[in-house]
Amino acid sequence: MAVVTLEKDTRSAILKTGQKIMSRKGFSAVGLTEILADAGVPKGSFYHYFDSKDAFGEAMLTAYFEDYLAEMDELFVKPGLTMAERLMVYFANWRQSQGAFDCQGRCLAVKLGAEVSDLSETMRLALKAGTNGIISRLKSAIEDGVGEGSLHVAGSAGDVAATLYHQWLGASVMVKIVRTHDPFEIALQSTRRMLGIAGR
Repeated sequence: MAVVTLEKDTRSAILKTGQKIMSRKGFSAVGLTEILADAGVPKGSFYHYFDSKDAFGEAMLTAYFEDYLAEMDELFVKPGLTMAERLMVYFANWRQSQGAFDCQGRCLAVKLGAEVSDLSETMRLALKAGTNGIISRLKSAIEDGVGEGSLHVAGSAGDVAATLYHQWLGASVMVKIVRTHDPFEIALQSTRRMLGIAGR
C-alpha cells in the first residue's frame, strides 16, 4: 500500500511540476530533464509513469482540467449566492488569475492551446475534453440562473456559454499581447450584457 501511495505521489509531483513550468514556458521549450530536476525525481523513472513526453502532456492536461472543473463545481453550488453572483465570481477569479504575474496568466488552455493542438492529437483531445467540460458547466449554470430569475439571456444557454468561454479565452490572449487588463474589462462588460445583469 505504501509503494502504491509513493508511486501516486511521485506521478502527481511530476505532473504538478510540469504544469508549473509549462504554464510559463510552453510545451516545446521545456525538456524532461528540467521537470524531473525541479520535481526531485530521477530521470530514469520518468518512463515508469509515462510512455512519452506526449503521454505526459496528455496526463498533465487531464489532471489540470480535473482540478479546474472540480473548482467550478464547488463554486456553482456555493450557498448564499444567486447563480448570477456565482458566475461573476467565476469571471472575477479568471481575471485575477490570468491578469497576475504582469499579465502572464497560468491557464494551460491559454498557454498551450494553439501550440500543442498542432503537435499532438492526444493533447488536442485532452484540451477539447477539458474545455468542453468548462462550457458544459457554464451552460448548466446559465440554465439554473435563468430558472431562478437572476439571469436573462437571448438565445440558447449552450450558445451563450460557448460564446462567453471563447470571449474570455480570447481576452486572456489579448491581455498577454497588450500587457493591460483592458481586454478583461471589455469582456466583463460584454458578459454582463449577455447574461442580462448589465445594470447590477
